[in-house]
Amino acid sequence: MPALRVVIAEDLALLREGLVGIVERAGHEVLAAVETADALLAYVRRDPPDLVVTDVRMPPGHSDEGLRAAAEIRASHPAVSILVLSQYVADAYLDGLLDTPGPGGMGYLLKDRVGHVREFLDSIDRVAAGGLVVDPEVVRQLLARRRDDGPLAALTEREREVLSLMAEGRTNGSIAAQLVVSEAAVRKHVGGIFAKLDLDPQSDRRVSAVLAYLRG
Repeated sequence: MPALRVVIAEDLALLREGLVGIVERAGHEVLAAVETADALLAYVRRDPPDLVVTDVRMPPGHSDEGLRAAAEIRASHPAVSILVLSQYVADAYLDGLLDTPGPGGMGYLLKDRVGHVREFLDSIDRVAAGGLVVDPEVVRQLLARRRDDGPLAALTEREREVLSLMAEGRTNGSIAAQLVVSEAAVRKHVGGIFAKLDLDPQSDRRVSAVLAYLRG
């Protein structure tokens, strides 16, 4: 993948500088490393990057300023890919991130579950390429809050398992290995998911299915 132009928003200085070092050593350009959501928004308005990496809790309120900023960026600059890196799951503004169309990718990772630098960089690559990467724990918590009467009600339990793994950014081969089934079986389940969710064949149906799942 070509070098990316990245803006990092993280209020903890040590973590912020650590992220800068990781991203730069991977060959990407860090345009700015800021500690507040306001500074993040100001920089993106002035010079939209390829990718934003942001925390959720940031000054001054340390609540969900980073996630609100990410939703605003998604609405005003849909080509900017966004990777949320947080210590907890905050879904108050997640619908805004998921519902806004555009070529930019989206990711939500939990800090204490990113086990290796390579995993983090792989997530950056997938999100920057327009993909969706969601931590399994985020998927589980969103699933627990999900409505039972939405468009996913028609899916079988196995189809829901497959869709949950798709939401983690897994390939068909990885899903097959996790569920101990053949790739052909996974393809069949994916086809059933697409049909039951009545997805536009001209869209990126895999991403659309995952978004429908996460919105629930």
